[in-house]
Amino acid sequence: MADRVVPHFQNDAGLPIIEIGARKFMCVGATPPFDHPHVFLDMGADNEIVCPYCSTLYRHDAGLGASQSRPPECALPDPVTV
Repeated sequence: MADRVVPHFQNDAGLPIIEIGARKFMCVGATPPFDHPHVFLDMGADNEIVCPYCSTLYRHDAGLGASQSRPPECALPDPVTV
């Protein structure tokens, strides 16, 4: 049964680092239709993770909500429920 929302983040601007409030999320690369395969990433206890497709470094920021990012335009507005 669907009980969690997985935040999705993108990097249209080609930024080297995006700060996010989630530790488990999906990276889509750029916004569709220029996206890469949507990959689920889990930081675990770490504070950073690199997407294996687009090499974006995602850094956890506990001050952000789970679906928020810095810069804010990197958070996709329609997360998928899993």
